[in-house]
This record gives sequence, C-alpha cells and structure tokens, in this order.
Amino acid sequence: MSTRVLVVDDEQSLAKVVASYLERDGHEVSCVFDGPAAVTAARAQRPDVVVLDLGLPGLDGIEVCRQLRTFTDCYVVMLTARADEVDKLVGLGVGADDYLTKPFSPRELIARVRVMLRRPRASVAAATAMVEEPPRIFGSLSIDVGAREVTVDDLPVEVTRTEFDLLATLSARPRMAFSRRQLIDAVWGEGWVGDEHLVDVHIGHLRRKLGDDPAAPRFIRTVRGVGYRMGAG
Repeated sequence: MSTRVLVVDDEQSLAKVVASYLERDGHEVSCVFDGPAAVTAARAQRPDVVVLDLGLPGLDGIEVCRQLRTFTDCYVVMLTARADEVDKLVGLGVGADDYLTKPFSPRELIARVRVMLRRPRASVAAATAMVEEPPRIFGSLSIDVGAREVTVDDLPVEVTRTEFDLLATLSARPRMAFSRRQLIDAVWGEGWVGDEHLVDVHIGHLRRKLGDDPAAPRFIRTVRGVGYRMGAG
C-alpha cells in the first residue's frame, strides 16, 4: 500500500512541487495551505507523514504540530525559512521528527521521508517473536515494547513514535552507553543525514514527559563525552 503524505505550506507553488516529487516516489499526497486546514485534513486523512511549514497563516507550524500530537503519531518533518536554532528546537520539542531549512532540495526531502518510513522499529521483533517480552521496568517506569506503551507510577505517558523508539533502544541494553550516532542509526536508520544533536532535543522532550530531572536522573542518564544510557546509577 502507498503511504499517505500531507504537505502543508502557504507557498502553494512549493507545496505543489514537493507533492509532485512525493507522488513520483509512489506516495499518495494531498496539499493544504494554512494551519487550521492542516489539522482538519490530518484528522480526516490520517497521513503517515506530514511535511509541515513552520510559518503558516491561521495556526503556525508549532501549534499545528502540538494539535497533531493529540490524535496521531504520524511522522512530522518541519520546514522552516528561518535558520534560527530556537525555531528548530521548539518545533522538535512539540513532537516533530525531523526538520529541513529552506531552501532545500525536494530530493533531499524525499530521501528523508524514505529513511523515516523504513526506520527499524524496536517493536517489530517483539511482535514477531514466539514469546511475548515482559515490560521493561526501571523503578516506576514501565516500557511495554510489544504494546508500545509507557507508564510512570502506573500512569500512561503519551510519547511520539520517535520518543518511543529512542526509549526502546536505550532500554534494550540498559548498561550500554549509546552515542548519538548509534541512536540515530538505530532509530532514524543508517541512511539518515543531519545534525546529530537532534537526539538531544528528543531526549530532552522525553525526559520532560517522564518527569526525569537530568541533574538527578532516574531513567535516562547522560554519559559525558559519549551520549546516553538507561538507569540512574
């Protein structure tokens, strides 16, 4: 089955060029040109990927992304015309999976979408295994890989696909310190190219959701000069 992609950009000519490239790559594509229409279309169409411009009329890309995350875990690629790092970080902080700064090559976007859609899933092995894996427990944190569910103190925690995949990767080998590159290869895929500090942004957002203080971590520990691992000690 072809994947559904929603392209959201108020530059209609750019949106249509991007859509044409995605269609040639075999995706089913629709375009909308403002924030409210993006939320409505995403609810109706349930896309696999949303290509989302930051500077939209009606609702900006950050607010659209926030609203998307209340009802879908689709992949979100944020587009920004501003190279300001804060915009990128804020956009990713509300659940975007990747970003591109304009101007960009449509071919680069296609490559990013391809890598994203073939990302390995930590849950695939669990889903196909003969014996169901029990939840992974770290104090009050429980990670059920097969069900893709996370709880803290028995309360559900809503995480994005990317956040869950990071957590599943780290928790699979809790004593191992993963570098950013290793996490990117495991979660985004070995073909991913971009700023490796993308990992830090997602880890930061995940910590906030888990109520994990980086100064006194209970769940995700920073290993200086290396990256991250699970466990407080």
